[in-house]
Parts: sequence; C-alpha cells; structure tokens
Amino acid sequence: MKLGLMVNTPELAQRLEHALEPLHDIHWVAQDETQALRLCRDMPPELLLLQLGTADRVAFSQRVMNEAPCPLLLLDLATELHTEWAFNALGHGALDVVHLPELANGSAFNPALLLRKIQNIAWLATPPQPVTQRATRTSAKRACLIAIGASAGGPATLNQLLRELPKDLDAAVVLVQHLDDKFSAGMAEWLARESTLPVRLVQAGEIPQTGVVLLAGRNEHLTVSRRGDLQYSLKPDAQIYRPSIDIFFQSIAEQWRGDAIGVLLTGMGRDGADGLKAMRERGFATITQDQSSSVVWGMPKAAVAIDAAAEVLPLDRIANRLAELCRWMAVKRNS
Repeated sequence: MKLGLMVNTPELAQRLEHALEPLHDIHWVAQDETQALRLCRDMPPELLLLQLGTADRVAFSQRVMNEAPCPLLLLDLATELHTEWAFNALGHGALDVVHLPELANGSAFNPALLLRKIQNIAWLATPPQPVTQRATRTSAKRACLIAIGASAGGPATLNQLLRELPKDLDAAVVLVQHLDDKFSAGMAEWLARESTLPVRLVQAGEIPQTGVVLLAGRNEHLTVSRRGDLQYSLKPDAQIYRPSIDIFFQSIAEQWRGDAIGVLLTGMGRDGADGLKAMRERGFATITQDQSSSVVWGMPKAAVAIDAAAEVLPLDRIANRLAELCRWMAVKRNS
C-alpha cells in the first residue's frame, strides 16, 4: 500500500519506515497538520497513519475525513491508552487504532501487529465466501437477542444508539465492534457512562441477559452456541477481522432458538452483510443504518445490495424501532 505518515518526530518516522518499507511504499511523511492535509489532497495515500497524542489530533482526523477523505489508521504510542481520543477519532471515520508504546519509548519493536492492521484494511473490500441457505426458524424459547455490528464510525454511533434505548428494553444486546482488544474494556466503560442500560465485556460461557449490553472484548470471534451461551474462538482464521460480525451473525442464524434482531451499522468493507442475510433468511428481523447517517456507508451498503436488510433506517430511528419490535415479540411470545 501507499502510506502517508504523520508522527511527532523524525525518529518515529524513521522507525516506522524501517518496519514498513519492505512491504509497503512510504508515499510521504508530513511534519505538521497543514502539510499533511495538503498531501492528502494532492497525493492521496491508500492509508494515512496518524499519531494520537493531543485532542487537536482528534480534531485533525475530522478535518481529514471532511476535507480530504482517505483511510485513516490511528497510532496510540503513549504508555497509557488514549481511549476517549481514540473513540472520538473512530467516530469521525478512522478505520482502526493500534497501541504501540514500544515504538515511542525506544524498546524493541515488533511490527507484526501494525502490519496485520494494515493488511486488514487492504483486504476490507474483499468479499468473504457466500453463505448457504439456512434452515427454517424453530419456535422461540428465549427472550429476544439484539445483535449489533459496527466498524469505522462505530463507537460514537453505538454511544448514541445505546443512549436512546429504553431502560425497560425487553431484550439482551450484544455488540461486535472492530477494535483492538486493548481498547475494549475502555470502550465498555465509556459506553456505560451514558447508556440507559449496563454495559460490560462478554465473558466466555455466559448467556445474554435481558436489559444488559455485552461488548465482544477479545481479538477472537464471538459466537453463540445452541445452548445460548457466548463463546470466543480463533477459528475460522481466514476472516480479516477478529471479531468478525459475519461469524457472530451467522452463528445466531444457525444456533439461536429465540427471537433475534440483527443490526448492521456504519463501517468500511462488507463484514456483516452476509451474516445479516443469513439472519433474514432464518426469519429474524434485520436493520441497517442508512447512508445519510453513516460515517462510512460500506457495510450497510453491502447489506442493502444483497437484500439482507428488511429495514434501512437513519440512526436516530433505530432505537425506537428496536423497542417496538421487542414489544411486539414479547406480546407474540406471551400470547
């Protein structure tokens, strides 16, 4: 890939160039925001690596996405995670964030994680294998499960959605967000501060609970078993992202024995589209975010293209629609 670099010192740029140049072309290195913005316009990189470090860098990420859009990977090089800055920048459209304190403190630097993140972004548009037709639905035996997937732009979008869900929501909620697991606990705490519902990380083996929001918290796939419990797995390893939204949605289509709703939100690429279609084919309700309210209308667009979504809604209508569907399903279960 042709990479743009914007880091705080020439030494950091040199270390990154040394690690990346065998596989990637360092298109340019910017010394300040004005130069970086001009280069994004005049010599667009296939990916811009931007070092976090101040709130101004978060604002700059928004300027890049508004004025010279290009794929953006955040580098958090501080010893302590800049979780809130990272989530805000991801909300503006950055694709991912990687925590590499050893790059800045002079320690031995293993570039494998960074190279994997870059490769994931390069592969984002590659469609996964098509899903097969699913079996017909079994009768509902559990409360409703709302499964939500998001990627670029997801943290801020999820924050708004959870704020708008009612406190008496008659459903369990499970979130799969493309995010390095180092940031997962911080994201759960960040979401919980404003959510109407409690938010915490998924623990392997637990069963989703009504009125509780669970966030996938490992660099592993999340699945639901026929028993209804949540499990982590490294397989299949061919998927670009762990956790994969497709893998989670498909496990619900194959294993979940109650009511379910699949929701696919903002994100680049097409992860989640085939899984959402599998859920719809099983008879579950499916919703995607519309283009006007999406930070990146990639994953929802892919779902719309294959008729995976029964409804395409702006973000500010999704929470109310979920509550309506849950009430209707509760009446149906109790009738």
